[in-house]
Amino acid sequence: MEEIRALIIGGGATGVGILRDLCMRGIPSLLVEKGDLTNGASGRFHGLLHSGGRYAAKDREAAKECIEENIILRRIGADFIEETEGMFVRLTSDDPLYKDAWLEGCEESGVPVMPITLTEAKEIEPALSPNAAEAFLVQDAAIDGFRMAWQNIASAKNYGAKLWTYHEVIEILSENGKIKGAKLRNNITGEEKTVYCEIVVNAAGAWAGKVAALAGLSVGVQPDKGALIAFNRRIVSRVINRLHKASDGDIFVPHGPITILGTSSISVDDPEDTSTSREEVEHLMRVGEEMIPGLRNNRILRVYAGLRPLYIPEGGAAGRGASRGFAILDHEKDGLWGMFTIVGGKFTTYRLMAEKLSDQVAKKLNNTEPCRTAEETLVNAPTEDEKESVKKYFPAFGLDLATHRLGRVRFARVSKALKKFPSKRVLVCECENITLAEVEEIANEDTTHNLDDLRRRTRIGMGTCQGTFCALRAAAAYYRVKKEKVDAVKEMRRFLEGRWKGIRPALFGKTLKEIELTRALYELSFNIEGDKP
Repeated sequence: MEEIRALIIGGGATGVGILRDLCMRGIPSLLVEKGDLTNGASGRFHGLLHSGGRYAAKDREAAKECIEENIILRRIGADFIEETEGMFVRLTSDDPLYKDAWLEGCEESGVPVMPITLTEAKEIEPALSPNAAEAFLVQDAAIDGFRMAWQNIASAKNYGAKLWTYHEVIEILSENGKIKGAKLRNNITGEEKTVYCEIVVNAAGAWAGKVAALAGLSVGVQPDKGALIAFNRRIVSRVINRLHKASDGDIFVPHGPITILGTSSISVDDPEDTSTSREEVEHLMRVGEEMIPGLRNNRILRVYAGLRPLYIPEGGAAGRGASRGFAILDHEKDGLWGMFTIVGGKFTTYRLMAEKLSDQVAKKLNNTEPCRTAEETLVNAPTEDEKESVKKYFPAFGLDLATHRLGRVRFARVSKALKKFPSKRVLVCECENITLAEVEEIANEDTTHNLDDLRRRTRIGMGTCQGTFCALRAAAAYYRVKKEKVDAVKEMRRFLEGRWKGIRPALFGKTLKEIELTRALYELSFNIEGDKP
């Protein structure tokens, strides 16, 4: 039985942002998530920090929000942002009138745009189509959703925040028209418990409608599935957007050593539906090749899908016709004091969404503390002197990657382990330069319950081998930490099945060759079979 003032349901970008904001205002809060953090859309998107250019022609308010938050996040969260820059490219087949409307929208929204010549565009992005007609630079960037979420949690805990992952809300409690609390189920142990609170915030994304129903409320949320393709190399060095009306397969986002092509837009009924198909792959590839010819010469790492939680008010449009803005619903008007739902929006504006929601919660609780989330850096990074002093203990190219993943406190512990125990310097994952010391540091966290939790914190299995070489090592290291709490072989098999889910829709060309290598290693050498179709 726990006593808190606010309960936040949903561990995506908006939920962790709200937790941080409320706790910084002195409002004791608990965040619960039925799986791991970023289990939904916040961990299954193209990883774009919008400049606002994507929305400038259609939704200038959304574009303005994006560029303002873009600047704020670069300041407070530099460790989860790669400042790639972005480029909008109009092909000869694209309507030049749209470009005119886009430039006007960018100017009115405050989105900086710099035109460049086609010669300049080809020099900095050689993979561009020869059918490019015009090119413009914008302030897009790449953002790591997993890292962002955990850095918000780290900051929130400095202000007393509580986090329970793998806890699902099964009942929302009220009395005389006021929120009383909620019943939760631990999805690992099956144990049930009750928390009492004054405020419940429904930030469950695509599941927001189901959570609202637990309180007898109705919220119009349409899960909109978007499929994406990850390639094994950095095909482009900037975010490349096609300058036309937003459609499928018209954006490329570089992330570290890989590139992500996205996305589609398909309305689905089930928020758990993250399935992908060969047909979706072929569709995205055909469209993507119009901007980047020769796309099929690159190996596909995996295909995945996320669900946008589009807010559909009565009579509203769905799919790409739906607004990418967000809505905050105070259910006091529905007869339930203390219940809020936040829906819609974009990853880039998560902090703003959290601020606006927290303003309303604070007002309800007679709290007058202002929002400070735009002012305070999320985590303290190691200093250059601290990095230099332990540089020789890290693998080549691994020092900066580790500092971005770990933050100052964990970096110090990992550095100490590497210095004291040479055996911990061995690489568990070559693709992402992850040492045994880092794996053990994260495995010891009380929020790490399986190899996928470890993956989201360290990026193990997310590089070009997709777990082929690191799954066995990671499972062994994880077992040494957890011991009797885990069946290492079963956990490794489940981890590989997760990688297989993303590879299966792309079984052709180089990808097919790679999966045969994985199968040979695990199925033939280690006698570990996958699920039968």
